[in-house]
Amino acid sequence: MTLTAPNKIRIGIIGAGNIGGVHASQFSLLKDQCEITAITDTYLPVAEERAKQYDIPHVTASPEELIQRSDVDAVVIGVPNQHHAPLAIQAIEAGKHVLLEKPMGINGDAARQIYRASRASDRVVMVAHQMRWESVPMQIKEQIDRGELGKIYTAKTGWFRRKGIPGWGTWFTRMDQSGGGPLIDIGVHMLDLALYLMGNPKPVSVYGATYAEFGPKRKGIGTWGKPDWNGEYDVEDLATALIKMEDGSTLSLEVSWAVHMDTDNTPFIHVMGSEGGASYRGAKGKLLTEKFDQPIETELVKPEHDESERTRLSRHFLECIREGKQPLTSALTGLTNNLVLDAIYESSRTGSEVKLDWNLN
Repeated sequence: MTLTAPNKIRIGIIGAGNIGGVHASQFSLLKDQCEITAITDTYLPVAEERAKQYDIPHVTASPEELIQRSDVDAVVIGVPNQHHAPLAIQAIEAGKHVLLEKPMGINGDAARQIYRASRASDRVVMVAHQMRWESVPMQIKEQIDRGELGKIYTAKTGWFRRKGIPGWGTWFTRMDQSGGGPLIDIGVHMLDLALYLMGNPKPVSVYGATYAEFGPKRKGIGTWGKPDWNGEYDVEDLATALIKMEDGSTLSLEVSWAVHMDTDNTPFIHVMGSEGGASYRGAKGKLLTEKFDQPIETELVKPEHDESERTRLSRHFLECIREGKQPLTSALTGLTNNLVLDAIYESSRTGSEVKLDWNLN
């Protein structure tokens, strides 16, 4: 079904903190296609400051008030994970399109609720996994889609931060508010991008383990967020998993907020195919194959004047609304990620392999 929209898509932002500011800045670059009409935050002075910064005409007292506004067509949700599902479902049911920060839900049950609401609606529901729009992964994906790598049979991805626990004691490090530690924070990015590059195979089982060797000792503290030393830390600071797919392929995932190892704190992916491979680390990448009994490598770099991945993401969201098409990072991809994350935490708890529950009804 083709969705109708005004000449300019009118956007409301829920959450005016760091990530809300990122979304405000990106949509402000696309003024020919959209306008930000309202913003809100639990701490209204922050919302008022963002409104001044980006010339947003309305600051609402609550998310509920913003969602019900007739001059809001699409809602951007950038709040702690525990609030994703209630706000997203409310927005969908109010007839709004939704751009939702990752992870889609705090857990698989919450993600299922969002998926069901999106399936019952003709609204666009998109998860903000910006790494899919980074230049090097886009170049790799183009070659994979052309068949240059052949059959993708395994991949390895991860992100090791040496000393990067965010906001110790705040919602970041509380299981009931975040849903987990680095696995759900940065691991979900790597999981999403790896599955995308692999061709979106269906994950069926997981064996994983999580560890908390730094956070409980108040070590490994990073610079993101302000610590609350009266708060709690009950999440992991390292996770590792092997994910098996329905087509027989596998994915290895390893992430940390803090770890004693030689690391450059940069996300990475290695995709291995029958005819070639691809590696991505930060802003650089390689295509790898063999010709005439010799290994061949092709360097991939970000173009000099390339626009940001966040701008491409924002433009894609607006395009999906105008054209009534499914976004690359749809509610189904968000649910898939959440189901895998749940299985990793469950496998760590039980010490056994966990099969994914694909009951979507």
